[in-house]
Amino acid sequence: MRIRCTQFFSWMLTMICVLCASVSLSAGTLYSSGDTTLLHLKKTKTSYLRPTYHMNMPQMSPVKIPARAVQQDDKLLSDVQVYPTLVTDQINLKYFISKNSNVTIKIMDVLGNEIATLFSQRVDPGEKKFTYNLSNKLNSGFYFVRVVVGSESVIKRISIL
Repeated sequence: MRIRCTQFFSWMLTMICVLCASVSLSAGTLYSSGDTTLLHLKKTKTSYLRPTYHMNMPQMSPVKIPARAVQQDDKLLSDVQVYPTLVTDQINLKYFISKNSNVTIKIMDVLGNEIATLFSQRVDPGEKKFTYNLSNKLNSGFYFVRVVVGSESVIKRISIL
């Protein structure tokens, strides 16, 4: 009980000191025109809403954070094209790589299961073309071609007739 009372009284004494210091420091200051609480209090007619002291807050401006767009140079893999989308016997891929990296090309089914790995090698930077013969290797239906370069991947849909 004694510790609780001591903590309560020391907290109250600290708050009273802070209140007295803020009143004495703000007694001679003028109110700023951007202070909305003062404007609201000036419009009230009753005196019980007027504060005994008023503390000015400094004008605040919004913080500006520059936005950085993702540049083409930041991407390892870009301009992935798979043609034709209706495949009968051969699939063609065209892609651009900005750095020397490992490239993996896979065919996935609709559920995301890996059906076949068409290509997995280290490739030099530049525009690359890849052709693969699919004659009688897959059943007709919808599939996805997944091109993975480093941590980036692009998925394109194809239909096999």
